[in-house]
Amino acid sequence: MALRHAVLAALLDEELSGYQLTKAFALGVANFWHALPQQLYAELAKLEQEGLVAGREVVQETRPNKRLFRVTPDGLGELEHFAATAAKPSFIRDDLLVKVQAADRLDTGALVGELTERAAFAAAKAELFESLLRSLRGGLPEEEFLRVGERVGPYLTCRRGLEFERANHEWCRATANVLREREAARARR
Repeated sequence: MALRHAVLAALLDEELSGYQLTKAFALGVANFWHALPQQLYAELAKLEQEGLVAGREVVQETRPNKRLFRVTPDGLGELEHFAATAAKPSFIRDDLLVKVQAADRLDTGALVGELTERAAFAAAKAELFESLLRSLRGGLPEEEFLRVGERVGPYLTCRRGLEFERANHEWCRATANVLREREAARARR
């Protein structure tokens, strides 16, 4: 997947400014695709040049003018082509896992601290996803929303983000406990 597809998917529901797009990425899209704001602005410019999104200027009286972007029919066609191609398997690439891999040869105190911080971060992010899921459901029970909800795609990707963060939280917490117990056992010898 290229950043272009994530941007096109984020623009499916409504016109967004570059600023709004960065917020949308931070809240929902970031659970499956990370991009810096400057990357998003550059991608919007490329997509507009290629005719996959259309931008329009909105004059604002009390603030600087803004540019809103929407997906064009060609952009939707690009997404349809992307969706028809086989998805590549995802791979984990995480500095923290490299550190844990080497834990037997390292001072684990700092590593336990980092695992504890990461567990807290994952728990906080899971809470954000839970809140976003409630908001997306609009008061419907999950089972009913999944059957009849207006846009299930963003909900399902958010649910995956929630499951990912819950798993991260549990793994970090459990790994930190293992390292603490091993350190305590060594100290008793």
